[in-house]
Amino acid sequence: MSQRPTIRTRIAPSPTGFLHLGTARTALYSWAYARHHGGQFVLRIEDTDVARSTQDSVDQILASMRWLGLDYDEGPIYQMQRLARYHAVVQQMIAQGHAYPCWCTPQELDAMREAQRERGEKTHYDGRWRPEPGKVLPAPPAGVKPVVRFCNPADGEVVWDDLVKGPISIANREIDDLIILRPAPEGLEGEAAEQAAAFGVPTYNFAVVVDDWDMAITHVFRGDEHINNTPWQINIYRALGAPLPQFGHCPVILDDTGQKLSKRRGAVSVTAYEEAGYLPEAMLNYLARLGWSHGDAELFSREQMVAWFDGSHLSRSPAQWDKAKLSWVNAQYLKQADDTRLAGLVAEQMARRGQPALDAARLQAGCALFKDRCTTTLELADWLGMLVVPVQPSADDLAAHVTHAVRPALQTLRDRLAELAVWDKASIAAAMKETLAAHQLKMPQLAPALRVLVCGRVQTPSIDAVLALFERDTVLQRMASA
Repeated sequence: MSQRPTIRTRIAPSPTGFLHLGTARTALYSWAYARHHGGQFVLRIEDTDVARSTQDSVDQILASMRWLGLDYDEGPIYQMQRLARYHAVVQQMIAQGHAYPCWCTPQELDAMREAQRERGEKTHYDGRWRPEPGKVLPAPPAGVKPVVRFCNPADGEVVWDDLVKGPISIANREIDDLIILRPAPEGLEGEAAEQAAAFGVPTYNFAVVVDDWDMAITHVFRGDEHINNTPWQINIYRALGAPLPQFGHCPVILDDTGQKLSKRRGAVSVTAYEEAGYLPEAMLNYLARLGWSHGDAELFSREQMVAWFDGSHLSRSPAQWDKAKLSWVNAQYLKQADDTRLAGLVAEQMARRGQPALDAARLQAGCALFKDRCTTTLELADWLGMLVVPVQPSADDLAAHVTHAVRPALQTLRDRLAELAVWDKASIAAAMKETLAAHQLKMPQLAPALRVLVCGRVQTPSIDAVLALFERDTVLQRMASA
């Protein structure tokens, strides 16, 4: 019996902007499928859109993959470093009659489409440069650089059993002879310019086939906007005699207006969520549930996902991006997170704001105290910022809680706090208890005033635990304003 081939998946983002959330979900599914089957996961950078590709985008994509923890076994592999390979395959296809040069100018193509529209026909390339038995082609026009087109089959259908959508069939007459290689664009510089000038630049639908063939990709997960590209790609595979991968087209993710989540419509990047204080394990958990499920499980580790993700239970319906649900998921992970780790993340948030640094022990204690109240590390930084940044209580809070009745007790408490031998929660609690007894007050009278003066807000966790986080001098200084 023949041995089953190793499962190999890939993610192939275009470096024309940040890593889109939909692409991150596809990367997660591809990664989890490979890991579930003991296979391999490949990262490829599809940088043949030379006019829009940037190194900054590449760096951002790599940073996003690192943050999400989607480790890859091969890559990053760059298409612009493979131009000679694409050129060799094109020449082979021309020699075998599967491709041909086309000298149509952009003006001719525009006129062709306009005439088809006027006749009420579908606009497509009419095959005027396609070689056929008995057909006489005109002489190539001077000064025009040809493109190379694929000889798409004229009849029949392309059928495949999609891993997500099920059986799909598209007639070959619905698609035309797509361009697979273009001359190098103007304005390229450096080694890329020399390579492109020598070999030309492949188009997406051609390069992706050669890449997946060369890299022995067995399963392709991608967005369902690629369904219309798949017939072309399958036909190219067959022309090359290459084995077909299995395709799984995942439905789009919709934004809060019901339209496709798109970087052109303002969707933020993966790294923006990192900066906004989300944890990568929470983001992975949330992304996984946008189109896949395992029973009723809402929260699960990456190890559990790998164990469960066998390619089944992928939804055929679009998913709805829900920031409130993401925040809830993140809050659950925040509660379970190690305080030392959270302290480091909060320190980064505070540094971005230009706030003074807190020592690690104080940060860890603060994270432990406040994390149950927060959904992100950004909110944790909001709480802990009061330890180092002056607060500004509202006039209404001051009037409501720092009253004439409580001011004498505040002065007594301030004096007791100044004399404490040890500045900790137990000592602060004892000083407060003694002050309440001396002035015959209840905690609900003293605590809100203390919170307003020291923390700038009425609601906090247990006030003795909160005060223990502060430097003593800061507490005394803020209480003096009463």
